[in-house]
Amino acid sequence: MIAMDNKTFIIIGIAIAIVIGVVAVFLASGDPDGLESTALIVQGQKSLTGDTPPDAEIHEDTAGKFAYESPMPDYSLGDQLGPLGGIIAIVAGTLLAFGIVLGISKLLVARKKALQAEANQ
Repeated sequence: MIAMDNKTFIIIGIAIAIVIGVVAVFLASGDPDGLESTALIVQGQKSLTGDTPPDAEIHEDTAGKFAYESPMPDYSLGDQLGPLGGIIAIVAGTLLAFGIVLGISKLLVARKKALQAEANQ
């Protein structure tokens, strides 16, 4: 068994996540599935077994409701960059998610240490 420290393990994990994300940009289906596909079916723009029409667009009734614009919709940075925009979006999203998880974990560890120090007094 190979022994490695936490820092090396995290770096290798991030590298693997980025490689998978970059490869996924080129292997992903152009036909939406899951939640997006269900929304198109409910709106009558797609049949359950048919392909998504090229002009299909999800329309939401956001009047008086919470709504936001995604900074990187559909994992892209716009049509100008093509697949490169998808790669940049995936890498940025992976690093952002890692940063958020790392920050939360550091806060939880600091809180646990503070509670232990308080209990020892």
